Amino acid sequence: MLTVMLPRLAGLSGAGRRSAAVAGRNVSALKPAYWLVMLGGLLDPVFYLFSIGIGVGSLVGEIPLPGGQTIGYAEFVAPAMLAASAMSGAIVETTFNFFGKMKFMRLYEGMLATPVRPIEIALGELGWAMLRGSLYSAVFLAIMVAMDLTSPLRALAAFPATVLVGFAFGALGMAIATLIRSWQDFDMIGAGQFALFLFSGTFVPATTYPAALRWLVEITPLYRAVDLIRGISLGTVGPVQLLDVLYLLALTAGGLAVAGRRMERLLCR
Repeated sequence: MLTVMLPRLAGLSGAGRRSAAVAGRNVSALKPAYWLVMLGGLLDPVFYLFSIGIGVGSLVGEIPLPGGQTIGYAEFVAPAMLAASAMSGAIVETTFNFFGKMKFMRLYEGMLATPVRPIEIALGELGWAMLRGSLYSAVFLAIMVAMDLTSPLRALAAFPATVLVGFAFGALGMAIATLIRSWQDFDMIGAGQFALFLFSGTFVPATTYPAALRWLVEITPLYRAVDLIRGISLGTVGPVQLLDVLYLLALTAGGLAVAGRRMERLLCR
């Protein structure tokens, strides 16, 4: 029923309606155990915030920002945890789950017997991933406001930024999922995700890295996401955040283009 009703409720037609139908199929197929998986994904960044942002933060003290402003360590870490949460929620849906549906369940082959095209499947799966990522972000932002780590207005402004982060990593994850060959390859995805989590200005400013490594840190997608959300959360938005937005938009477009082309090659043989 949701597969039929969701596109109508959204007022979509054509390609948008077919993409929404793919997302609606995922909603209708939800099982109770899925909510436990979502809860685990939400609690991870919250635990990091309490253990590192507050626990270690009591030892670190204040962090100086490039403009000369100093902030508490929890204020510095919280936006990074939010960005990492948006990344994790999107990547899990668009790599592990997407790969299983495409390579083992053969779900998309059945969809292609309808007027749905590969790029519309990709958009529908990305939209579904964003439902999960947006839920993570909304809850985490509420926690940040409750802990006085940001203001309600800044939290509202940060929410669309987290959605953009989710879209970017979701598109990237989907493109990667069309390239991997077996479940063992997911070990590499997990390692790459953890490396981004540790070395994207998450726990220390990028300026603390040696000059030879700083440029490498600053071109990673999670660093651009952290920089965008941190700027909004702290009220230090400037021209650099425009660069972050353009970077994430380009990553979204590039990931979708690769995913759509690869899906057409794999499924329409």
